[in-house]
Amino acid sequence: MVKKILTVAGSDAGGGAGIQADLKTFEEYGTFGLSTITSILTVSPKTKTPSIYPIPIEIVEKQLETAFSGGPLDALKIGLLGSLPVIDLLEASIKKVNQSHVVLDPVMAVKTNKEVLQPELVKAMISKLIPLADIITPNLVETSILADMPIIETEEDMTLAAKKIFNLGAKSVIIKGGDRFKGNSATDLFYDGKQFLFIHEDKLETNTNHGAGCSFAAAITAGIAKGLDMETSVKLAKKYVTSAIKYGVYLNDFTGYVWHGAFQEATNRMIIGDDFK
Repeated sequence: MVKKILTVAGSDAGGGAGIQADLKTFEEYGTFGLSTITSILTVSPKTKTPSIYPIPIEIVEKQLETAFSGGPLDALKIGLLGSLPVIDLLEASIKKVNQSHVVLDPVMAVKTNKEVLQPELVKAMISKLIPLADIITPNLVETSILADMPIIETEEDMTLAAKKIFNLGAKSVIIKGGDRFKGNSATDLFYDGKQFLFIHEDKLETNTNHGAGCSFAAAITAGIAKGLDMETSVKLAKKYVTSAIKYGVYLNDFTGYVWHGAFQEATNRMIIGDDFK
């Protein structure tokens, strides 16, 4: 039976991050993706600055009602939410259907905009959503905010931060060091309250990394939906997103996206043979 996964996040008009990244990743993992869009993100080709347009809360609610109309799904991935009402609505929906396999990607800023969410939204995320999460997947900026640690530069810093975030109530944590982490390795840290597992991949000299965080979290979600344990899901997701970055594509001269079909060589699919010519 095909596993069904819901993503609740923002829609990226460029196609490489947010809802689009999640649905493409779910498809690559052989799962069926559903979506609840919380906002629409656009980027001006003239100023190269992003704009976010929230979806009215009543429409977000109707989307969730549709997604959960058959009861709980095989997994849920949470991305950009953007407002207290959306956080409250999502918390209530998860509890109402008793949804399990929840992956929280605590999106607090888009890559082209360093402005983070308002403090009250961070507090709401911590109190209402982190306790419901099977895993939380912050990048270094988000980790710094959640762990209340201004500087995270070493593996020791990451270890301390992982403990702090775990103690907020999540069942496990994966800190995405990525290209922000000092050194030659894109270093992530997985912690489940029992073991600290550092995952290293060589950094790639490319700008095609937009959407990497969304895709990584989505890959973890698809992995656990298909029955993989959390550690295996995280390790596979790292391989998946590394390949996606390595073979990324450019939308224009300033935005490079990960290519979600790279890991399973999607460009080789649907080759038309002689029988169809």
